[in-house]
This record gives sequence, C-alpha cells and structure tokens, in this order.
Amino acid sequence: MQKHTKIYLEFFDYFGDEYVPCEMCNAKAVDIHHIVARGMGGSEKDNIDNLMALCRLCHVKYGDKKRYLDMLKHRHKLKVNRKNK
Repeated sequence: MQKHTKIYLEFFDYFGDEYVPCEMCNAKAVDIHHIVARGMGGSEKDNIDNLMALCRLCHVKYGDKKRYLDMLKHRHKLKVNRKNK
C-alpha cells in the first residue's frame, strides 16, 4: 500500500477492503488523489489536507485541473472538519 493511501485510510478510520466513498459523487473511490501535486506547486504531498478519495471518473474529470482546485480543496476541507469534530 502506498504511503499516501495509508495516511488517508488511517485518518478516516477505514479498514482493509472497506467501501471508501468518492468525495465528489459518493461512488466507490479507487484513487487517493493529491489535490495539489508537486508538479502543480504542492509541497506537502502526503499531508491529509492534500489527500482526497476519488472514483476513477471524478479523478479523470477533476484531478490535476487547476480550474477545479478550489472546489476540490473546499470539498475535502469539509470532510476533514467533520472528522475533527
């Protein structure tokens, strides 16, 4: 398991093959996406604030596209804040 995937699953208390919902559409997530990739100027690559679960369709549609960056950050921040309450 990749380091960033492990960080995400542990933070949100997911275990093994448990269903992880896409943060955009609630379909089954298959990717843990780096919201701001290093190639886009990101520096905290494997920080939970920069990791988001996405299904394949949403990853292709929204991932690594600057025009969706603020939306992705906002959606993910809501999920992180719910977990921290």
